Amino acid sequence: MEPVLCHRTDSIAALLGVPQGLTAIVGGGGKTTLMYRLAGELSRSGRVIVTTTTHIFSPEGIPVVAGTSAKEIETAFRHSSTVCVGQTEAGSGKLVAGQMSVQALSALSDYVLIEADGARRLPLKAPAEHEPVIPEGVKLVIAVAGLDGIGKPVADAAFRPERYAELIGKMTSHRIGPADVAAVLVHPNGQRKGLREQTRFAVLLNKADTPDQQADGEAVARLLDASLVERVLITSLQKG
Repeated sequence: MEPVLCHRTDSIAALLGVPQGLTAIVGGGGKTTLMYRLAGELSRSGRVIVTTTTHIFSPEGIPVVAGTSAKEIETAFRHSSTVCVGQTEAGSGKLVAGQMSVQALSALSDYVLIEADGARRLPLKAPAEHEPVIPEGVKLVIAVAGLDGIGKPVADAAFRPERYAELIGKMTSHRIGPADVAAVLVHPNGQRKGLREQTRFAVLLNKADTPDQQADGEAVARLLDASLVERVLITSLQKG
């Protein structure tokens, strides 16, 4: 398994082999940015719904509907090939899951992209007992990790640092290395948590913003078990 270092003009959707139907995105370090990047690429060839099973910020430039009915979504698709389905949560102002199931959303669109857990903008994470929320019927899970977490203490770089430290057998003061990132990505209680037997699994190593971070990404990729990870991309989504 050779990692792919992505360039500005590459189609990330094509490199990941995003299928029609349901795709879930988990981990940290750029999930939302990836979801909207994929939506932009996929909308050139079909209708795309972006949604969440947890919480996301409301997107700019994409119509948001609560998903109360098929008619509501069909109306939104008349104005845009990408629609965000979610309800505004009282207090936080973030979007939570809409009223329709993701399976019902899939019947109304070509692609459904689901942000399936949160990381509070930290580059790395370990899921809690209730995470991630991967619905039945998901064909591809994309695990995202931020390479800017490497070299930092677990306590500073990981969401749920105690759990992250437990998965790698270290203290929360331990400075994260490529082997730690690789270990959590493929751990059954890490980013492969909740993965069903037939679900495809890919990894996107984001924030390769410097040559050193690109090298860290390549080091992580070499340490990943090729029998568990279908493909690996190294990206800098914000910087192109």
